[in-house]
This record gives sequence, C-alpha cells and structure tokens, in this order.
Amino acid sequence: MASINAIVFVAVLIAFALPLGSFLERTFKGERTWLTPIVAPLEAGIYKLCAVDASAEMDWATYTRCALAITVWGVAVLYAILRLQALLPLNPQHFPAVSPEIAWNTAISFITTTNWQFYSGENTLGYLAQMAGLAWLNFVAGAIGLAAGIAVIRGFARERSSTIGNFWVDYTRSLFYVLLPLCIVFGLAFVASGIPQNFAPYINAVNAEGFSQMITGGPMASQEAISLVGGNGGGFVAANTASPNLNPNGICNFLELLAIWIVPAALPFTFGRMVKNERQGFAIFASMIVLAAIGFGAAQWAEQTGNPAIHALGVAGSNMEGKEVRFGTANAGLSLTVATNSGTGASNFTYDSLMPLGGMVAMANMQVGEVIFGGVGSGIYGMLMFAVITVFIAGLMVGRTPEYLGKKIERREITLALFAALVFPAIILLGAAFGAVTGAGLATLGNTGPHGFSEILYAFTSSAANNGSAFAGLGPNVFYDIGTGLAMLGGRYLVMIPTLALAGALAQRPTNMLGAGTFRTDNAIFVALLIGVVIVFGALTFMPADALGPLAEHFELFAR
Repeated sequence: MASINAIVFVAVLIAFALPLGSFLERTFKGERTWLTPIVAPLEAGIYKLCAVDASAEMDWATYTRCALAITVWGVAVLYAILRLQALLPLNPQHFPAVSPEIAWNTAISFITTTNWQFYSGENTLGYLAQMAGLAWLNFVAGAIGLAAGIAVIRGFARERSSTIGNFWVDYTRSLFYVLLPLCIVFGLAFVASGIPQNFAPYINAVNAEGFSQMITGGPMASQEAISLVGGNGGGFVAANTASPNLNPNGICNFLELLAIWIVPAALPFTFGRMVKNERQGFAIFASMIVLAAIGFGAAQWAEQTGNPAIHALGVAGSNMEGKEVRFGTANAGLSLTVATNSGTGASNFTYDSLMPLGGMVAMANMQVGEVIFGGVGSGIYGMLMFAVITVFIAGLMVGRTPEYLGKKIERREITLALFAALVFPAIILLGAAFGAVTGAGLATLGNTGPHGFSEILYAFTSSAANNGSAFAGLGPNVFYDIGTGLAMLGGRYLVMIPTLALAGALAQRPTNMLGAGTFRTDNAIFVALLIGVVIVFGALTFMPADALGPLAEHFELFAR
C-alpha cells in the first residue's frame, strides 16, 4: 500500500512539475505566458510605484543586498505586529501581545521559511497576526528563496556576464506569476475539501456526554496554501497538518503533499531548459528522487517493524503511536519523506513518536542540506552546490581540471561551494553541543538519555535546514528562542550568500566546448556519483552525533 501511494504521488508530481518547469523558465526570462495579459500591467505598475528599473541587472553582491534588505524589513514588521497584537483589530479571542523572545524567534522563523513555532497558533495569535503577519511573510520568504534559486540558475547558464538578474523583478514575478496563482488554486481546493476559511470566533461545543471542546476556525485554507506552496510549513494550529481542520481527509492530504513539492520538483526542469540541456535537469531531478526513495524505504521499514516492547505484550503490527488513524502508517511515511525532504516540515503525525530509526531518517533527510527537493529555490541551489563539489572530486580522481556545464571549477568556485556545504553542519553541531552541556539547554527537555539528545539535535537540524518540524518534547526557553533563531538565519543566509557568489563567479566564465575527455554530468554515472557524494558528506559529518541519539536509542530499545 505504501509503495502504491508513493508511486502514484511521484507520477502525479512529475505530470505537474514538467509543465511548471517550462512555465518558470519563460516567466523568469520575461517571455509571454498565459498569465502575462493579467499580471503584466500589475507588474509594470509595481515597478513604477517602487521606482524599479526592470531592465537594470545586478551583480551577485547587489542582488544579495536587496534580499537582505527585504529580510530585515520583514522581520521588523512581523515583530511589531506580534508585540502590538493586543491593540490590533481582528483579534476576536483577545489574545495578548507575544513575548519579546517568542516574537523575535517567530519573525526570524517565518522570514527564513522555517516556521518553527514555539507556541500554539490557535491559543496565541489573532486573525490579523495570522494573515497580515504570518501568511504575508510566507509569501515574502518564499519569493526570496525562489528568486535566489533562479539567480543561481542564471549564473550557471550565462557566460562572460557580470550580472545574474534583477532581484526586484525576480521577487515580483515569484509572487505574482508563481506563488499567488498556485495558492489560489490550492486554497480553493483546500476549502472544497473541508478546511475552514472564515473570520468567526472559535466555537465552544458541548457533546451529549457534557464534554466541552473549543473548535477553532479562521482563515485557515488560505494560510495553509502559502504555507505549503511557499516551502514554509507553519500551521494555523499547534497540531499542524495532523489537525482534522487543516487536513480532513485522504484527498486533502494528497493535495497538501503535492503542494509541498510542486515548485521544488519543477526547478530542476527549469534549470535544464535555462542551461539549454534538458538532460542536466533530469539528472538533478533523478538524484533528488532517488535520495527521497532511499529515505522513504528506510522510514517505512522502521515504522512497519514496530516497537518490540509492544510486541512483547502480544500486540503485533506497525508503530501507530502518534499517527492519525485516518492516514495510517503508509501515509505517515510518505508525509515524513515529503516534509523532511523539503523546507516545509508540515507533518500529519507526531515525530516524537517515531521509532528511533524513523526519527534518524527524518534527521538525515535534513542533515544532507536542502538538496532533496528542499525549499522553494533553496533546494535547487543546494543541489547545484553539491554538483560542483561532485565534479571537483571527479576531476581529482581522473587527474584533470573539473568542469560543470563546460565551465572550469577552480579554487574560488570550490572554496565557495565547500564553505556553503560546511557552514551548515557547523551550525547544527555547535548548537546541539551547547544545548547538551548547558543548564539552559537541558532545562526544557521532555526526555532524558538518547531521546533527549535527539530532541536537541533535531531542533538545531530542523532550524538550520529551515524545515521547522520538531520532536515535540523540547520546550521553549530563552536559550532555544535565541539559539534556534540564529541557526535559522545561518542556515538560510550563510548558505545562500556563498551560493549566489558562486553563481556570480560562474556567470563570468566562458563555456568550453565539450570534448571526448569531458566528464559528462547528464548521465547515470554522474547521478550515482552525486548521490554518493551527498550521502557520504552527510554521513561523515553527522554519524557521530546521530550515534549518540537515535542509534543509541534503537540499540537500547531492541536490547531489552
């Protein structure tokens, strides 16, 4: 059943990703699309209003400064909304202002598409904060990531060019040609499937047995759409997509998983078309899908095997703890794969209840970096960074200057790629180390022993990977509010900036003609080598830490 679900999902994904990849190429080249008659006048008006010269391109440094400027602006606006919530309208539950440290963590979280939430949305935020704060910043953050991804692709595609595009043009087109239209489609589909979309106060319902329950409402469907399509993942309520309000049935669950991967899956095909070699795009996509399949198989095996402590009681079966009965283990495994192999992290079950090896798969999916589809834009530039490292290693093995797409990879390029690749694990491991040895880091753990360490390691892994999913046992305090916020910023911008610099360097290089001795990067050999580099890089970096957490917990559980 699990395999059939996955095969159908991948088939539908490819069917939509291929035309979307072509649409993205035409959109960001400024060519006419079916949306041009509708959006072009609006686009021109925005440029005029904001005094943007759409024809003026930028070098990578200027492009980066623009991305950082709108990041700072977004953080400031959301922080102000959260701190002033008690004074603002559309707050029918009369929630008070959010505390300074939680407001800071949330603002950083949403501008980096992490959507790590140290609060329960339904008990903390009013409708204005949810819409004008969180949902708005979901659009902003998703557009920043998509623009950066397109700029990196341009850097790989161009030659003898000092520019990689215009950030404000890419950002505007990301919003109005891609994210907003997709969110309208998915938002309507979510409403049709039963997700609420209203401004009514919460309902206090009492059943026939006298049990009282608060039923949440609000503008959920619209926020869920951009949360998933934009690679964000934050839920309107604490239970996220495990909540029946946010994920009422199997069809809705399928649509939500499709929304998470649809843009990241389309970008490899956009890359292939923009570099004028579609086989290159298929090679990148194949690498992503194989890596995802490996994680899916491992997670399914771990959860289907079940808990030996439960089996000892004479109860056979898979591990259903923390999972929704309406989805079962099979759909939970697919959800785990899609959520942790992306920058979204929206889960339809509780990760804290995973079997130890299932939890390790979730961490490993993120620990390789945002490369297995990843976030909107960040997934493609993360995988291209590893492609550069792969051809460098291949060049060392065969004793020749490495090339990618006909461009020589020299000292500057490999230094930038390795910095982007190594700063990511450094953020995670340093954060987890401080969390494991300080009183503040241990103060709010829900568990001790290996699982407690896994909670710490998962928190910093998810934060640096801009994923936002969590082992539920870790509670908030000032250490984690500040620490995970810094990890989010580092995981986003200390990877994005050197990758944009890499793209700027490659854009200036000439493209050499491919010869008989050129190492091909559009065939099965390259795909296998790229997959191997991603796996080995992640394993060498994180296996010691994973051995202290999920691996130790696994052997401890099965030794009883």
